[in-house]
Amino acid sequence: MYMKKKRYEERQRSSRITRKRIITYGIIATAVSLISYLGYNAMIPVNGTTPVLGAPANHFIKATHSSSSGYTWVSIASAKVKGIRNTGGNVINPDYAFNKGELETFHVINEDYTTKSNHNFNIDEFNVHTKDLAYYESQTITFVADKTGTFEYYCTIHPEMKGEIVID
Repeated sequence: MYMKKKRYEERQRSSRITRKRIITYGIIATAVSLISYLGYNAMIPVNGTTPVLGAPANHFIKATHSSSSGYTWVSIASAKVKGIRNTGGNVINPDYAFNKGELETFHVINEDYTTKSNHNFNIDEFNVHTKDLAYYESQTITFVADKTGTFEYYCTIHPEMKGEIVID
């Protein structure tokens, strides 16, 4: 009888909700909620209001300056460029070709070592606007190519930095 009572008391003690357990569960619940909220918002493209599930096509582009070509955008990875399906990168002010409805992501980096000027990347029709990126800053923008036509991307600081996006 004594052993049963002792085991019962130990179970009661181990299943008690203590202040330490409440704090631990609260921290875990807060962390899970925060991660869920940020993950949900990360899936919403800049020209949308609801999350989009799926992997976007990634395009890497950098802002540069050289004495021979001036301020330019340069693709730094393989890109689906108008007229050419796979460029291998290093195309100056590339013209991109997308299909309507595709999820697209631009990874923009300012690598303007020469002048260390700020640059930004904009496509007005899709609400794509980066902040002014200082030297070696980067920003990633995801959008849905939900309109057909030819659209210009550009830098407001250096108007000669521009190219086209064609959506079929």
